[in-house]
Amino acid sequence: MKKRALITGITGQDGSYLSELLLKKNYQVHGLIRRVAAEDKTHRLWRLKHLLNDIKLHPASLESYASIVQIIQKIKPQEIYHLGAQSYIDYAFKDEFSTLNTNINGTHYLLSAIKEFSPKTKFYFAASSEMYGKVLEIPQNEKTPFYPRSTYGISKVAGFDLTRNYREAYGLFCCSGILFNHESPRRGFEFVTRKITHAVARIKFGLQKDLKLGNMDAKRDWGHAEDYVKAMWMMLNKRNPEDFVISTGKQYSVRDFAKLAFKAVDLDYRKYVKIDKKLERPADVQTLLGSCSKAKKILKWKPKYSFQGLVDDMVRADLEFVEKYGY
Repeated sequence: MKKRALITGITGQDGSYLSELLLKKNYQVHGLIRRVAAEDKTHRLWRLKHLLNDIKLHPASLESYASIVQIIQKIKPQEIYHLGAQSYIDYAFKDEFSTLNTNINGTHYLLSAIKEFSPKTKFYFAASSEMYGKVLEIPQNEKTPFYPRSTYGISKVAGFDLTRNYREAYGLFCCSGILFNHESPRRGFEFVTRKITHAVARIKFGLQKDLKLGNMDAKRDWGHAEDYVKAMWMMLNKRNPEDFVISTGKQYSVRDFAKLAFKAVDLDYRKYVKIDKKLERPADVQTLLGSCSKAKKILKWKPKYSFQGLVDDMVRADLEFVEKYGY
């Protein structure tokens, strides 16, 4: 009999790659989606369009305990991957109440529903390097104290603590992956990496003159989402639940990313990038660098994509996108 997995946030970048991975491993894949996504499949489900005949989608809300309980009782999943969250940092500053409500309560509702109605279900929580915020040591590992600098980071710390508490208090198989920045051609246009690669493609085709960016000196540990979803599966398929940092262990600035992206189409980024102070965050995170030594040792996980390979993959995909759709 096939294993059943439920993915929240299945319409996102990670959800689509994870769905592909689980289908290859002969899982029955279920996804929790917002009702608006079910009503607007063209725009909301574009990352899943090639999978729609192979997965089962369930309209529900992370803000409704009743709907979560209903779906868990119906599916009885062996594994739940909780990827759903309000994750765009700039929006989190603008709507702090919605970010906290969705991200914290959604995680709590899922954990409570598992405890009450499906205690054998394994639970994965998508934690984030944004929890480290104003970093207290470099590189960051599983024991580094958290110092979040955004509402999103704060909500992820709360979710991490809830997940650990349900593991320790109730003996549930619950674990968190502290994922550092991971990108791909399926990244949303509002994120800086996709903003850069899409702009590069538009500039190359003469559809855009320049690109406005904020803090170009912010440094991140960037990996590829396709690599990172494999680590999620590995965490839920080991004997005992543990938390892991998932990263590349290498760091680059926004400037480095832009430089490589423009270079991929034989352009000099300095001729096109304009600094716009209005795009800087109220409390920015200057540097993030993860140590994934625990994941490498215990999970035997390591990333396949290099930073150069990630940037090239995204630029290539956006060139094809702009050529096909004209925007």
